[in-house]
Amino acid sequence: MPQMFDPAVVSALRDAREVRIRTARSKRGVVIWVVVADDAAFVRSVRGPSGKWFIAASADGQATLEVGGREYPVRVQPVADRATIDAVSRAFLSKYATSPYAQSIVRTEVLETTLRLDPM
Repeated sequence: MPQMFDPAVVSALRDAREVRIRTARSKRGVVIWVVVADDAAFVRSVRGPSGKWFIAASADGQATLEVGGREYPVRVQPVADRATIDAVSRAFLSKYATSPYAQSIVRTEVLETTLRLDPM
């Protein structure tokens, strides 16, 4: 069973509009959206499978998440389960409902980039 984030971190992730993700191949983090579904953190590449951070994080199986001035090393797990992908899509649409870009993160071509983030 994967390790879970501390409840305070889960709360910060729920509240954060944007976070940064940094891979071993990048010095600066990339601004992305994050959602929490069933107390687990998830991200997606809005650029689909060609997103540079997504490619690097998937290859390495790890990254660093920057939230509220703190850094969290994370394990990156691809999500293939349809029910989880759907739950993550609902979470994105709910959290970012006021953004004109909300639909871009639930496009069919980006669903395969759903990643679960677990603390290291």
